[in-house]
Amino acid sequence: KELEKNFIVVHWDQRGSGKSNPENFNEETMTYEQFISDGYELTQYLKQRLGKKKIYLLGHSWGTQLGLELAGRHPEDYYAYIGVSQVVNQGMHHKIAYSWLLEKFKNENNKKGLKELDAIGQPPFSRHSDFIKLMKLVNSNGGSFDIPFSRLALISLKAPEYNIQDYSAWLRGAKRGSGRMWQEEAYYTFNAIDRYPELKLPVYFFTGKNDYNTPLESAEKYYNHLSAPAGKKMVIFENSAHTPFFGEPEKFLQEMIRVKNETSK
Repeated sequence: KELEKNFIVVHWDQRGSGKSNPENFNEETMTYEQFISDGYELTQYLKQRLGKKKIYLLGHSWGTQLGLELAGRHPEDYYAYIGVSQVVNQGMHHKIAYSWLLEKFKNENNKKGLKELDAIGQPPFSRHSDFIKLMKLVNSNGGSFDIPFSRLALISLKAPEYNIQDYSAWLRGAKRGSGRMWQEEAYYTFNAIDRYPELKLPVYFFTGKNDYNTPLESAEKYYNHLSAPAGKKMVIFENSAHTPFFGEPEKFLQEMIRVKNETSK
C-alpha cells in the first residue's frame, strides 16, 4: 500500500477475471492478441484520464509476457517497463523447475516427491494438467508464492474495491484459467530472447532468487542477451521466490521509487 504514496496504482482485472468477468462473459474472446489489444486500449485510456504522455508498465508472471508485447510494440507509451518474475520461455522454465525438484527430492530422499515427478514426466508438456501438477510441486516446495494463499484470501476480504459478487466472479475466472489462449501457438511457444532481443525504453527485471516458477536463471539469460539502449537493470530479491512484493515489500517499494527517480524526467 506504500506504493500509493508514490504512484497512482492501477490494478487491471483482465478480461475473464474479477470485475471483468460478468455472468455473460464469452471466453472465446480470450485470445492472445485480444489481451494485447486490451492492454493497449487501457494504456491510452489511462494516459488520457491522468493527463500524462506516458505511464509506468509493470507486469508480474504471465503479465510480464503481456508486458513485453506492449513495451516492444509501443515503447513510446511508457516511462519504463518493470518485469516482476519475468517470463522468458515456458519450456525453459519447466526444465529448470523439473531439474531443481528432481535434485531436491533426491537429496532429501523424498520418495513421494520423486514418484510424483515420475508420474508427471519430463517437460515439454503436451497437457495443461501436467504443467499445473508441476507448478503445485514447485509451490509446495517454496519455489513460487512467498506467503500462503490463505493469507492472501484474508487480505483480499478487506479490499474495499471488491464485493461478494466480485469474489464470485474471480473464482469463476480462476477455475477457467486462460481459456482458449492456452492452445495458441503465440502463447505457449513465446520466447522473449527471440521475440524481443531489443527494447527501446528503460527496462527493469525484479526477480526472486528462489523463484522456480519463472526462474532467475532464465531471467538472467534474457537480461544478458537483451539490448536496451535506454538502460536496463536486474534487481535480485535474495529472500523471495515468485512474489518479491510479498517476500520483501520494503525492498520492492524502494526499488520502485528508484525506478521512478531514474526515469520520470
